[in-house]
Amino acid sequence: MASTMVAAVCAVPSFRMAGPLESSFVRRTSSANSGSKPCTELTGGRRKCAVVTNATNQASTSQELQVERRNDPLLLRVARGEDAERTPVWLMRQAGRYMAEFRKYSQRYPFRQRSETPEIAIELSLQPWRAFQPDGVIMFSDILTPLPALGIEFDMVPGKGPLIASPMRSMDDIRALRPLDDPDKSLPFIREILSSLRSEVDGKSTLLGFVGTPWTLAAYAMEGSADKNLLATKSIMYNDPAILEAFLDHLTEALITYVCHQIDCGAQVVQLFDSWAHHLSPQQFKRFSLPYSEEVIRRVKERYPDTPLIFHANGGTGKLHLLAEGSKADVIGLDWGTEMREARSVLGKKRVLQGNVDPMVFFGSDDAIRDAVEQCLTEAGGNQHILNVGHGVIQGTPEEKVLLFCQLARESGNRHNVQTSASKQEQVLIG
Repeated sequence: MASTMVAAVCAVPSFRMAGPLESSFVRRTSSANSGSKPCTELTGGRRKCAVVTNATNQASTSQELQVERRNDPLLLRVARGEDAERTPVWLMRQAGRYMAEFRKYSQRYPFRQRSETPEIAIELSLQPWRAFQPDGVIMFSDILTPLPALGIEFDMVPGKGPLIASPMRSMDDIRALRPLDDPDKSLPFIREILSSLRSEVDGKSTLLGFVGTPWTLAAYAMEGSADKNLLATKSIMYNDPAILEAFLDHLTEALITYVCHQIDCGAQVVQLFDSWAHHLSPQQFKRFSLPYSEEVIRRVKERYPDTPLIFHANGGTGKLHLLAEGSKADVIGLDWGTEMREARSVLGKKRVLQGNVDPMVFFGSDDAIRDAVEQCLTEAGGNQHILNVGHGVIQGTPEEKVLLFCQLARESGNRHNVQTSASKQEQVLIG
Protein backbone atom coordinates (compact mmCIF):
# COMPACT_ATOMS: atom_id res chain seq x y z
CA MET A 1 0.00 0.00 0.00
CA ALA A 2 2.81 2.41 0.96
CA SER A 3 4.73 1.76 -2.22
CA THR A 4 1.60 2.41 -4.29
CA MET A 5 1.06 5.73 -2.55
CA VAL A 6 4.69 6.77 -2.99
CA ALA A 7 4.56 5.94 -6.66
CA ALA A 8 1.51 8.16 -7.00
CA VAL A 9 3.37 11.03 -5.38
CA CYS A 10 6.29 10.64 -7.73
CA ALA A 11 4.02 10.60 -10.75
CA VAL A 12 3.14 14.25 -10.16
CA PRO A 13 4.67 16.44 -12.88
CA SER A 14 7.64 18.50 -11.77
CA PHE A 15 7.10 22.13 -10.73
CA ARG A 16 9.19 23.49 -13.57
CA MET A 17 6.99 21.80 -16.13
CA ALA A 18 3.72 22.94 -14.57
CA GLY A 19 3.53 26.08 -16.65
CA PRO A 20 0.99 28.53 -15.17
CA LEU A 21 3.44 30.79 -13.30
CA GLU A 22 5.85 30.83 -16.20
CA SER A 23 3.21 31.50 -18.84
CA SER A 24 1.50 34.23 -16.78
CA PHE A 25 4.86 35.96 -16.40
CA VAL A 26 5.40 35.83 -20.15
CA ARG A 27 1.92 37.28 -20.71
CA ARG A 28 2.51 40.09 -18.23
CA THR A 29 5.88 40.94 -19.72
CA SER A 30 4.50 41.00 -23.25
CA SER A 31 1.62 43.20 -22.17
CA ALA A 32 3.91 45.59 -20.31
CA ASN A 33 6.05 46.13 -23.37
CA SER A 34 3.28 46.41 -25.93
CA GLY A 35 2.46 50.13 -25.31
CA SER A 36 -1.08 50.31 -26.78
CA LYS A 37 -2.31 53.76 -27.98
CA PRO A 38 -6.10 54.31 -27.68
CA CYS A 39 -7.20 57.27 -29.86
CA THR A 40 -10.18 59.67 -30.02
CA GLU A 41 -11.46 60.98 -33.38
CA LEU A 42 -11.52 64.80 -33.59
CA THR A 43 -12.96 67.18 -36.23
CA GLY A 44 -11.26 67.50 -39.58
CA GLY A 45 -10.09 63.89 -39.58
CA ARG A 46 -7.63 64.57 -36.83
CA ARG A 47 -7.05 62.10 -33.98
CA LYS A 48 -5.89 62.61 -30.41
CA CYS A 49 -3.96 59.61 -29.13
CA ALA A 50 -3.29 58.99 -25.45
CA VAL A 51 -0.07 57.02 -25.11
CA VAL A 52 -0.22 54.36 -22.42
CA THR A 53 3.31 54.52 -21.06
CA ASN A 54 5.43 51.65 -19.89
CA ALA A 55 5.20 53.16 -16.40
CA THR A 56 1.43 52.66 -16.45
CA ASN A 57 1.78 49.08 -17.60
CA GLN A 58 4.52 48.45 -15.07
CA ALA A 59 2.22 49.72 -12.31
CA SER A 60 -0.45 47.30 -13.51
CA THR A 61 2.10 44.48 -13.54
CA SER A 62 3.19 45.40 -10.03
CA GLN A 63 -0.40 45.24 -8.82
CA GLU A 64 -0.82 41.81 -10.39
CA LEU A 65 2.34 40.61 -8.70
CA GLN A 66 1.11 41.94 -5.35
CA VAL A 67 -2.13 40.01 -5.78
CA GLU A 68 -0.19 36.85 -6.59
CA ARG A 69 2.07 37.35 -3.56
CA ARG A 70 -0.97 37.70 -1.28
CA ASN A 71 -2.04 34.26 -2.47
CA ASP A 72 1.33 32.73 -1.56
CA PRO A 73 1.41 30.29 1.38
CA LEU A 74 1.52 31.76 4.88
CA LEU A 75 5.08 30.90 5.90
CA LEU A 76 6.50 32.28 2.66
CA ARG A 77 4.70 35.59 3.15
CA VAL A 78 5.90 35.95 6.75
CA ALA A 79 9.46 34.98 5.79
CA ARG A 80 9.38 37.87 3.31
CA GLY A 81 8.50 40.20 6.18
CA GLU A 82 4.82 40.63 5.36
CA ASP A 83 2.08 40.89 7.98
CA ALA A 84 -0.20 37.86 8.04
CA GLU A 85 -3.35 36.54 9.61
CA ARG A 86 -1.51 34.37 12.15
CA THR A 87 1.89 32.97 13.10
CA PRO A 88 3.09 30.16 10.80
CA VAL A 89 4.66 27.01 12.23
CA TRP A 90 6.99 24.20 11.25
CA LEU A 91 9.50 22.12 13.21
CA MET A 92 13.13 21.33 12.67
CA ARG A 93 13.53 17.58 12.20
CA GLN A 94 9.75 17.29 11.84
CA ALA A 95 10.34 14.21 9.64
CA GLY A 96 12.00 11.89 12.13
CA ARG A 97 12.02 8.70 14.15
CA TYR A 98 9.50 9.99 16.68
CA MET A 99 6.85 9.18 14.05
CA ALA A 100 5.70 5.56 13.81
CA GLU A 101 5.23 5.87 10.02
CA PHE A 102 8.80 7.15 9.67
CA ARG A 103 10.21 4.20 11.63
CA LYS A 104 8.75 1.79 9.11
CA TYR A 105 11.34 3.18 6.69
CA SER A 106 14.24 3.92 9.07
CA GLN A 107 14.16 0.37 10.38
CA ARG A 108 14.32 -1.02 6.87
CA TYR A 109 16.57 1.30 4.86
CA PRO A 110 19.90 2.97 5.76
CA PHE A 111 19.93 6.75 5.95
CA ARG A 112 21.52 7.60 2.63
CA GLN A 113 19.23 5.22 0.78
CA ARG A 114 16.27 6.97 2.38
CA SER A 115 17.51 10.50 1.67
CA GLU A 116 18.81 9.82 -1.85
CA THR A 117 15.94 7.71 -3.17
CA PRO A 118 13.29 10.19 -4.35
CA GLU A 119 10.28 7.95 -3.70
CA ILE A 120 11.31 7.41 -0.07
CA ALA A 121 12.50 10.97 0.61
CA ILE A 122 9.26 12.40 -0.77
CA GLU A 123 7.17 10.10 1.40
CA LEU A 124 9.16 10.91 4.56
CA SER A 125 8.93 14.65 3.84
CA LEU A 126 5.15 14.48 3.49
CA GLN A 127 4.42 12.33 6.56
CA PRO A 128 4.47 15.17 9.12
CA TRP A 129 2.56 17.46 6.77
CA ARG A 130 -0.26 14.94 6.47
CA ALA A 131 -0.23 14.27 10.21
CA PHE A 132 0.14 17.78 11.66
CA GLN A 133 -0.45 20.25 8.79
CA PRO A 134 2.54 22.53 9.53
CA ASP A 135 2.94 25.61 7.36
CA GLY A 136 6.30 24.38 6.08
CA VAL A 137 7.29 21.13 4.39
CA ILE A 138 11.04 20.58 4.50
CA MET A 139 12.65 17.99 2.29
CA PHE A 140 14.05 14.93 4.03
CA SER A 141 17.81 15.14 3.53
CA ASP A 142 20.95 15.99 5.49
CA ILE A 143 23.37 18.89 5.66
CA LEU A 144 26.16 16.51 4.58
CA THR A 145 24.34 15.46 1.40
CA PRO A 146 26.43 17.61 -1.00
CA LEU A 147 29.80 16.42 0.37
CA PRO A 148 30.15 13.30 -1.81
CA ALA A 149 29.76 15.52 -4.89
CA LEU A 150 32.92 17.31 -3.71
CA GLY A 151 34.80 14.06 -3.13
CA ILE A 152 34.07 13.66 0.61
CA GLU A 153 32.25 10.39 1.25
CA PHE A 154 30.27 9.87 4.44
CA ASP A 155 28.09 7.27 6.06
CA MET A 156 25.50 7.45 8.82
CA VAL A 157 26.27 4.93 11.55
CA PRO A 158 23.23 4.04 13.68
CA GLY A 159 23.70 5.33 17.20
CA LYS A 160 26.85 7.30 16.32
CA GLY A 161 25.89 9.70 13.56
CA PRO A 162 27.95 10.68 10.51
CA LEU A 163 31.30 9.06 9.82
CA ILE A 164 33.83 10.42 7.30
CA ALA A 165 36.56 7.86 6.72
CA SER A 166 39.02 10.34 5.17
CA PRO A 167 38.82 13.67 7.06
CA MET A 168 40.02 16.91 5.45
CA ARG A 169 43.10 18.02 7.41
CA SER A 170 45.73 19.26 4.98
CA MET A 171 46.06 21.71 2.14
CA ASP A 172 46.55 18.76 -0.22
CA ASP A 173 43.18 17.39 0.90
CA ILE A 174 41.55 20.72 0.06
CA ARG A 175 43.26 21.01 -3.34
CA ALA A 176 41.99 17.53 -4.26
CA LEU A 177 38.32 18.52 -3.81
CA ARG A 178 36.03 18.82 -6.79
CA PRO A 179 33.85 21.87 -7.48
CA LEU A 180 30.08 21.51 -7.48
CA ASP A 181 29.63 22.38 -11.14
CA ASP A 182 26.56 20.34 -12.08
CA PRO A 183 24.25 19.39 -9.18
CA ASP A 184 21.82 17.71 -11.58
CA LYS A 185 24.61 15.28 -12.45
CA SER A 186 26.29 14.83 -9.06
CA LEU A 187 23.11 15.07 -6.92
CA PRO A 188 20.44 13.90 -9.38
CA PHE A 189 17.85 13.02 -6.71
CA ILE A 190 17.46 16.61 -5.43
CA ARG A 191 15.50 17.89 -8.40
CA GLU A 192 12.99 15.06 -8.35
CA ILE A 193 12.49 15.33 -4.59
CA LEU A 194 11.91 19.08 -4.50
CA SER A 195 9.95 19.42 -7.72
CA SER A 196 7.63 16.56 -6.76
CA LEU A 197 7.12 17.96 -3.26
CA ARG A 198 6.33 21.39 -4.68
CA SER A 199 3.68 19.87 -6.92
CA GLU A 200 2.27 17.66 -4.18
CA VAL A 201 1.98 20.47 -1.63
CA ASP A 202 0.42 22.64 -4.34
CA GLY A 203 0.51 25.98 -2.54
CA LYS A 204 -1.06 24.68 0.68
CA SER A 205 2.24 24.91 2.52
CA THR A 206 5.69 26.42 1.94
CA LEU A 207 8.40 24.14 0.61
CA LEU A 208 11.71 24.52 2.42
CA GLY A 209 15.14 23.44 1.32
CA PHE A 210 18.19 23.55 3.56
CA VAL A 211 21.97 23.37 3.72
CA GLY A 212 24.65 23.38 6.37
CA THR A 213 26.83 26.46 6.65
CA PRO A 214 30.44 26.37 5.44
CA TRP A 215 31.71 26.33 9.04
CA THR A 216 29.51 23.43 10.14
CA LEU A 217 30.34 21.33 7.07
CA ALA A 218 34.04 22.08 7.46
CA ALA A 219 33.98 21.03 11.10
CA TYR A 220 32.19 17.76 10.33
CA ALA A 221 34.57 16.98 7.47
CA MET A 222 37.72 17.83 9.47
CA GLU A 223 36.67 15.85 12.54
CA GLY A 224 35.44 12.83 10.62
CA SER A 225 32.81 12.19 13.28
CA ALA A 226 30.98 14.01 16.05
CA ASP A 227 33.38 15.31 18.71
CA LYS A 228 32.25 17.51 21.58
CA ASN A 229 35.58 19.37 21.63
CA LEU A 230 36.29 19.65 17.87
CA LEU A 231 39.87 18.71 18.68
CA ALA A 232 41.09 18.25 15.09
CA THR A 233 39.28 21.30 13.68
CA LYS A 234 40.31 23.67 16.44
CA SER A 235 43.90 22.46 16.34
CA ILE A 236 43.96 23.42 12.66
CA MET A 237 42.19 26.69 13.46
CA TYR A 238 44.85 27.71 15.97
CA ASN A 239 47.94 26.28 14.28
CA ASP A 240 47.28 26.59 10.55
CA PRO A 241 44.13 28.63 9.93
CA ALA A 242 44.95 28.95 6.22
CA ILE A 243 43.89 25.30 5.77
CA LEU A 244 40.54 25.94 7.41
CA GLU A 245 40.00 29.16 5.48
CA ALA A 246 40.81 27.48 2.15
CA PHE A 247 38.30 24.76 2.98
CA LEU A 248 35.69 27.34 3.95
CA ASP A 249 36.24 29.14 0.64
CA HIS A 250 35.69 25.92 -1.32
CA LEU A 251 32.57 25.01 0.64
CA THR A 252 31.16 28.52 0.23
CA GLU A 253 31.34 28.30 -3.56
CA ALA A 254 29.76 24.85 -3.51
CA LEU A 255 26.94 25.93 -1.22
CA ILE A 256 26.12 28.96 -3.35
CA THR A 257 25.58 26.57 -6.25
CA TYR A 258 23.66 24.09 -4.08
CA VAL A 259 21.26 26.66 -2.60
CA CYS A 260 20.55 28.12 -6.03
CA HIS A 261 19.95 24.60 -7.31
CA GLN A 262 17.42 23.90 -4.57
CA ILE A 263 15.55 27.10 -5.41
CA ASP A 264 15.65 26.24 -9.10
CA CYS A 265 14.16 22.84 -8.23
CA GLY A 266 11.22 24.39 -6.35
CA ALA A 267 12.30 25.36 -2.82
CA GLN A 268 10.49 28.55 -1.77
CA VAL A 269 12.57 29.19 1.35
CA VAL A 270 16.01 27.83 2.22
CA GLN A 271 17.45 27.51 5.73
CA LEU A 272 21.17 27.62 6.48
CA PHE A 273 21.94 25.46 9.52
CA ASP A 274 25.01 26.53 11.52
CA SER A 275 24.65 23.47 13.71
CA TRP A 276 28.11 23.75 15.25
CA ALA A 277 28.16 27.49 15.87
CA HIS A 278 28.12 26.72 19.59
CA HIS A 279 31.74 25.54 19.27
CA LEU A 280 32.83 29.07 18.37
CA SER A 281 33.39 32.08 20.58
CA PRO A 282 31.84 35.31 19.28
CA GLN A 283 35.22 36.35 17.90
CA GLN A 284 35.73 32.98 16.18
CA PHE A 285 32.18 33.09 14.85
CA LYS A 286 32.87 36.51 13.38
CA ARG A 287 35.94 35.21 11.55
CA PHE A 288 35.25 31.57 10.65
CA SER A 289 31.47 31.31 10.27
CA LEU A 290 29.46 34.48 9.71
CA PRO A 291 31.38 35.97 6.75
CA TYR A 292 31.21 32.71 4.79
CA SER A 293 27.51 32.23 5.46
CA GLU A 294 26.92 35.83 4.52
CA GLU A 295 28.75 35.34 1.23
CA VAL A 296 26.39 32.45 0.46
CA ILE A 297 23.41 34.66 1.30
CA ARG A 298 24.71 37.60 -0.71
CA ARG A 299 25.44 35.60 -3.85
CA VAL A 300 22.18 33.64 -3.72
CA LYS A 301 20.25 36.90 -3.25
CA GLU A 302 21.89 38.31 -6.36
CA ARG A 303 20.24 35.54 -8.36
CA TYR A 304 17.05 34.97 -6.34
CA PRO A 305 16.30 38.26 -4.54
CA ASP A 306 12.71 37.28 -3.67
CA THR A 307 13.51 33.90 -2.08
CA PRO A 308 13.72 34.22 1.72
CA LEU A 309 16.79 32.73 3.41
CA ILE A 310 16.83 31.66 7.07
CA PHE A 311 20.03 31.61 9.11
CA HIS A 312 19.85 29.36 12.18
CA ALA A 313 22.83 29.21 14.53
CA ASN A 314 22.78 26.54 17.20
CA GLY A 315 24.43 28.30 20.11
CA GLY A 316 23.52 31.79 18.98
CA THR A 317 23.51 33.11 22.55
CA GLY A 318 26.19 35.76 22.81
CA LYS A 319 26.21 36.29 19.07
CA LEU A 320 22.98 38.24 18.61
CA HIS A 321 24.80 41.56 18.26
CA LEU A 322 26.95 40.07 15.48
CA LEU A 323 23.84 38.86 13.66
CA ALA A 324 22.18 42.25 14.10
CA GLU A 325 25.20 43.99 12.61
CA GLY A 326 26.32 41.49 10.00
CA SER A 327 23.60 39.15 8.79
CA LYS A 328 21.49 39.88 5.72
CA ALA A 329 19.36 36.77 6.17
CA ASP A 330 15.62 37.42 5.85
CA VAL A 331 14.92 35.32 8.95
CA ILE A 332 17.08 34.67 12.02
CA GLY A 333 16.47 31.29 13.61
CA LEU A 334 16.99 31.08 17.37
CA ASP A 335 17.88 28.09 19.51
CA TRP A 336 16.06 27.42 22.76
CA GLY A 337 18.94 28.82 24.84
CA THR A 338 18.21 32.32 23.55
CA GLU A 339 15.61 34.50 25.23
CA MET A 340 13.12 35.54 22.57
CA ARG A 341 12.49 38.87 24.28
CA GLU A 342 16.21 39.71 24.17
CA ALA A 343 16.48 38.61 20.54
CA ARG A 344 13.59 40.86 19.58
CA SER A 345 15.19 43.77 21.41
CA VAL A 346 18.62 43.27 19.80
CA LEU A 347 17.49 42.33 16.29
CA GLY A 348 14.64 44.84 16.06
CA LYS A 349 10.90 44.81 15.49
CA LYS A 350 11.16 44.46 11.70
CA ARG A 351 13.43 41.40 11.67
CA VAL A 352 11.63 38.11 11.15
CA LEU A 353 12.55 35.69 13.92
CA GLN A 354 12.07 31.93 14.03
CA GLY A 355 11.88 29.66 17.04
CA ASN A 356 12.47 28.95 19.73
CA VAL A 357 10.51 26.63 22.04
CA ASP A 358 12.54 24.00 23.90
CA PRO A 359 11.62 20.71 22.12
CA MET A 360 11.85 18.86 25.45
CA VAL A 361 8.60 20.56 26.47
CA PHE A 362 6.89 17.94 24.32
CA PHE A 363 7.57 15.49 27.14
CA GLY A 364 5.59 17.72 29.49
CA SER A 365 1.88 18.33 29.94
CA ASP A 366 -0.39 19.99 27.42
CA ASP A 367 -0.56 23.02 29.70
CA ALA A 368 3.23 23.23 29.74
CA ILE A 369 3.25 23.27 25.94
CA ARG A 370 0.53 25.94 25.85
CA ASP A 371 2.47 28.09 28.32
CA ALA A 372 5.72 27.72 26.34
CA VAL A 373 4.05 28.62 23.06
CA GLU A 374 2.18 31.56 24.61
CA GLN A 375 5.40 32.95 26.09
CA CYS A 376 7.26 32.55 22.79
CA LEU A 377 4.51 34.23 20.78
CA THR A 378 4.18 37.07 23.27
CA GLU A 379 7.91 37.78 23.46
CA ALA A 380 8.23 37.60 19.67
CA GLY A 381 5.65 40.37 19.43
CA GLY A 382 2.93 38.69 17.37
CA ASN A 383 4.27 39.81 13.98
CA GLN A 384 7.46 38.97 12.07
CA HIS A 385 7.67 35.53 13.69
CA ILE A 386 7.70 31.89 12.61
CA LEU A 387 6.96 29.47 15.44
CA ASN A 388 9.43 26.60 15.66
CA VAL A 389 11.34 24.59 18.19
CA GLY A 390 14.80 25.78 19.18
CA HIS A 391 16.39 22.47 18.17
CA GLY A 392 15.27 19.36 16.29
CA VAL A 393 12.43 17.16 17.53
CA ILE A 394 14.02 14.16 19.24
CA GLN A 395 13.22 10.46 19.07
CA GLY A 396 10.55 9.42 21.56
CA THR A 397 8.57 12.67 21.27
CA PRO A 398 4.83 11.91 21.50
CA GLU A 399 3.21 12.65 18.16
CA GLU A 400 0.10 14.13 19.78
CA LYS A 401 2.28 16.81 21.41
CA VAL A 402 3.61 17.90 18.02
CA LEU A 403 0.02 18.05 16.77
CA LEU A 404 -0.90 20.30 19.72
CA PHE A 405 2.08 22.56 19.02
CA CYS A 406 0.95 23.07 15.42
CA GLN A 407 -2.66 23.55 16.47
CA LEU A 408 -1.67 26.32 18.90
CA ALA A 409 -0.04 28.19 16.04
CA ARG A 410 -3.21 27.85 13.97
CA GLU A 411 -5.15 29.31 16.90
CA SER A 412 -2.77 32.28 17.12
CA GLY A 413 -4.87 34.25 14.64
CA ASN A 414 -7.21 35.59 17.32
CA ARG A 415 -4.42 36.92 19.55
CA HIS A 416 -2.60 38.22 16.47
CA ASN A 417 -5.65 40.21 15.38
CA VAL A 418 -6.01 41.70 18.87
CA GLN A 419 -2.32 42.73 18.89
CA THR A 420 -2.58 44.20 15.38
CA SER A 421 -5.65 46.21 16.34
CA ALA A 422 -3.94 47.50 19.50
CA SER A 423 -0.84 48.43 17.51
CA LYS A 424 -2.92 50.42 15.00
CA GLN A 425 -4.74 52.22 17.80
CA GLU A 426 -1.38 53.12 19.37
CA GLN A 427 -0.15 54.49 16.05
CA VAL A 428 -3.29 56.62 15.71
CA LEU A 429 -2.83 58.01 19.23
CA ILE A 430 0.83 58.78 18.59
CA GLY A 431 0.01 60.36 15.22
